[in-house]
Amino acid sequence: MPDDNRVFIFDTTLRDGEQSPGATMTREEKVRMARQLETLGVDIIEAGFPAASEGDFQAVSAIAAAVKTPIVAALCRALAADIDRGFEAIKKAERRRIHTFLATSELHMVHKLGKTPTQVLDMAEAAVRHAASKGVEVQFSAEDASRSDPAFLVAVCERVIAAGATILNIPDTVGYAQPAEFADLIRHLRATVRGAEAVTFAVHCHNDLGLAVANTLAALHAGARQAEVTLSGIGERAGNASLEQVVMGLNTRPNYYNLTTGIVTEELFPSCRRLSGIIGQPIPPYAPIMGRNAFAHESGIHQHGILKDRRTYEIMTAENIGRKGAVVVLGKHSGRHALDAKVKELGYTITDDELLVVFDAVKQLADRKQRILDEDIEALILEKVLRRPDRYALQYLSVHCGNVELAPFAVVEMQVEGETKRHYSAGSGPVDAVFNAVCQAVGRKPDLEEYQINAITGGTDAQGEVTVRIRDGAATTVGRGVHDDVIMASTLAFINALNRLAKKEEERICPQPQL
Repeated sequence: MPDDNRVFIFDTTLRDGEQSPGATMTREEKVRMARQLETLGVDIIEAGFPAASEGDFQAVSAIAAAVKTPIVAALCRALAADIDRGFEAIKKAERRRIHTFLATSELHMVHKLGKTPTQVLDMAEAAVRHAASKGVEVQFSAEDASRSDPAFLVAVCERVIAAGATILNIPDTVGYAQPAEFADLIRHLRATVRGAEAVTFAVHCHNDLGLAVANTLAALHAGARQAEVTLSGIGERAGNASLEQVVMGLNTRPNYYNLTTGIVTEELFPSCRRLSGIIGQPIPPYAPIMGRNAFAHESGIHQHGILKDRRTYEIMTAENIGRKGAVVVLGKHSGRHALDAKVKELGYTITDDELLVVFDAVKQLADRKQRILDEDIEALILEKVLRRPDRYALQYLSVHCGNVELAPFAVVEMQVEGETKRHYSAGSGPVDAVFNAVCQAVGRKPDLEEYQINAITGGTDAQGEVTVRIRDGAATTVGRGVHDDVIMASTLAFINALNRLAKKEEERICPQPQL
């Protein structure tokens, strides 16, 4: 019998999270992230939506082969073809789950599906029965459950349980529910649905009203035992319930919830940092638990209390979530073995050749930067080793600017699909001049929608981490660049975004579903 106090963590960072604007990942990036999720201790990884595209199918297949401990789930519409495709994608996984879904609210049935309630009941039953025939775990999600008629929701749940579903997901698809009423809905279903005692109730909450975590915790308190979450809460629109907030909510208030998870909390910060580096979106400084200000204390009264006893103003420790102090461990005189040990300590697995690339980059950085910190090394690993091969690559950059009459200008030399191109351009400032020159070299001119720069560590010699969002027609993407020269970091970020844009155009991607 399962432990009634055990909450299963279903991570959908690689499926729903990737639908966050600018968060698209390559297959290799998804596999790296899946391995980190396995290290983190998640129970289920929703690897993707295999029927959406060939790229998504290949990514799910690669993840299924790469991880051993978590269940690998494939999302499928309530269609036999989708389910067949999903099963093919996960068949190499040691533990497999088909996750099929269908809308149950009147609004969705009438205006999206064009189906009657009877038709929806029949479709849900047929989909679950077909999935169960594959010999795998079957999860059914009632899309827009929080706006569905409770009586109809009960009927749907009973039909899919009879057909073979063992996990029933109750999504708050549009972030409409309030914590107390969502908890009441879970209690009502557990008390009313025939066969409820034999299944696990799950919840999947969106953050449109800022209540995704609150709704998830309320549902778990009411008897749900699977939480569908994403790292840093990324996802459609305002995002999903944040994995780290849900887990630390349960861990910090054990006497209230009396619930446990299998999450290795010391891997929370490394996991969120890994995701941030892959998708090129920095963790906001005021983000709960993960933001750089989460354990900062500036007020004199707070500082006095912290010095006396950290529990006065801290309800958890930085060490518990894997945040460590910025300790200098490497410099220009450090050897390769020291770097190898540090790379493994940070949780990365790279080849000897890749280690040499990082080693050379560390040496070059040490010539310009007095202290090499963990964050610097992680940034170099992401930048020099784990970034996929690029269509566009920078060879040379020269920038002139200052408070003289001559307008800022830049000269770039680039490899563009194997051809060397050199261009000069002026601009209103050095970054504008560089971007104009790069655009001339690659032959396209996207709009720059967002530009952010952050220091990875403290000090005037800190590496700059630049994130840009660009738009070309209907397509948007995010790019990231790291360098101790912020103009160079900006250039690398812009070129990274252009490469991601080109990659998007190579792949035919179907519309992604929402839950």
